[in-house]
This record gives sequence, structure tokens and C-alpha cells, in this order.
Amino acid sequence: MIDLRSDTVTRPTAAMREAMARAEVGDDVWGDDPSINAFEQAVAERAGKAAALLFPSGTQSNLCALLTHCQRGEEVIAGQYSHIYREEGGGAAALGSISVQPLPHEADGSLALESLRAAVKGDDIHHCRSRLLALENTFRGKVLPRDYALAATAQAHAQGLATHLDGARLFNASVATGLSLAELCEGFDSVSLCFSKGLGAPVGSLLLGEADFIARARRWRKTLGGGMRQAGLLAAACHHAFDHHVARLADDHDNARRLAEGLGAIPGVELRACDTNMVFTAVPAAHCGPLQAHLEARGILAAVGPVTRWVTHLDVSREDIERVVAAVGDYVTRAGSDLAAAAS
Repeated sequence: MIDLRSDTVTRPTAAMREAMARAEVGDDVWGDDPSINAFEQAVAERAGKAAALLFPSGTQSNLCALLTHCQRGEEVIAGQYSHIYREEGGGAAALGSISVQPLPHEADGSLALESLRAAVKGDDIHHCRSRLLALENTFRGKVLPRDYALAATAQAHAQGLATHLDGARLFNASVATGLSLAELCEGFDSVSLCFSKGLGAPVGSLLLGEADFIARARRWRKTLGGGMRQAGLLAAACHHAFDHHVARLADDHDNARRLAEGLGAIPGVELRACDTNMVFTAVPAAHCGPLQAHLEARGILAAVGPVTRWVTHLDVSREDIERVVAAVGDYVTRAGSDLAAAAS
């Protein structure tokens, strides 16, 4: 199957499985798993942070960051379509009694500086106290401009807020811009990095920050059930991805561009956006179900909707892209004037 639903569907490569099999392990809750310790140190150093902490998922890493930064009844400012606000089960509110103040996104995924400034609440007892700014890079495949990130974090710090970056796909941003991991993490008090998306590890995210922050986060990780034992097997997979799969993200970006060019040339398919490894297209609602079934019958998985997100990753080749474009084109040919009429 060609699976374009997300880059989370990647499978460990043979070399990654071998690294997992060779991993030395200990008990990470006791702090003596050598594979985890080496992985955390290596990533922290490259990101320009003092310490790192391994989590099973980015959702748990983000939640732990919010719980460490904020107290009950305090507030996080985030984008209204950010993963933290929309896609993480309301964990901040459900488990931390933390409010999230959503702000609208600009076209590039940023939050307007004036909106950020106005959203920060002071010490008025009627208001939820603003404590944290959370940004996301990449956002729907778009790279958050570095100048903006530096300006937004500086403004947040000036207004007494801490800063957190959901960097689930920050490695894509690094490859797309040529900026180092440390440069993209600059200005943020904490950063969450995911290794189970484009980098292809089966599981694992890191939370990075200053040593005292990570020490407090370690306690919250235990409370959330995220303390793992011989998880060096997982860290070895992530470490292998960190060492071998970052530069190759450029292939995913190239494949996304090829996919966008191919789909955009098909009558009745509207190309909405293509950034890093994500392509967004639109087709009339009446054709979403039939198109998805048509693709699945040809060994292609896509979550087809009025706006469809197609995500390239290490298990998708250039030949696969050509096959997907041909399959969509075949559907449009079969649908004929009906699709064109619906599109218009």
C-alpha cells in the first residue's frame, strides 16, 4: 500500500531494527538506561539546550511541558488550529486545569504580534493569568519564519511569559531552510521534538529545556504514566533516525512538490498548498468518498475530504508519487463532466 494519510505511518527500516536489537538497556526511571541517556544528550547538544527527556509521544511531551510551565487556573496562548489546542484531547484542561487561549493564524501559520500582545492578561483577579506562549513549527507543513519566532518569543518574555515550541516536524523546517536545529530552537524555553513522523522511528519524542525545567518535567512524566523502563530499544530507533534520516527529508519535500504539480494539473482537482512534505488539495464533496474508494482499490490510502492532506515520507518513493497522480487522473477521467461541473 502507498499510505499518504500521514508521516506517522512510517515503518522502521532494517538498519533501524538492527540498531534496536543491539541497544544496551537499563531502567530509565532509575536513570540508568545508557541508550536513552546517550540519545537525550546528543539531541540536547545539537539543539542548544541543557537537557532532554524521552516521552512515548509528542502529545505527552507537549502536555508535560504545559504542566511544568503552568499552574492550575493559568493560561497558555496558542493558535486556534494548533495541535496543542485542537488535536491533543483537551489534556491541558482535563488533567492540568490549564486554560488555552486560541488566537487566529496568519497565512504563514504565525500569530500576529499585536494579537499576542493584546491577549496577555495581567494580575487582575478576574482574569486567567497568562503564563505561556506555545508556537508550532512546521504548521500544516509551513515553516514558521525564524525572524518571527525570535520576535514573538522576545515579546512573550518581555510580557512575563515562558515560551514553548511544538516542534513535531522541526527537522522538516531545518532541512527546508538550511537552519540548524539550535537556530530554530532559539528563543524557546522548552521544545518538543518528534521522531516518529518523517524521521521514521516507531515511537518517541523528546522534551528539551534547561536542567531544572527538565527535572520538574521528569516528575510530571512519571505522574502521567510516561516513565518507561528498558526503553533504550526505542531510544536506539530514535537515535538511528536522528543520525541517518534527517537529511533525507529533502526527498520527501521533493516528492511533495512532484505530487502537487501532478495533482494540480488534473482538471477538477484544486491545489491549495504545498509546503515541506504536505500537499493540500480540494475536490467537490460528492466525489470524496468515491475517490477514496477508487484509490484504496488501487493500493493507495488517503484521507480524502473536501480538503485533503497528502503527506510524503520515507516509505513513499518517486514511483509511488507517479502512481498516485495516475490513479487520481484515472478517477477524474472516469468521472468526466460530472466532476468538472461539480468543481465549477
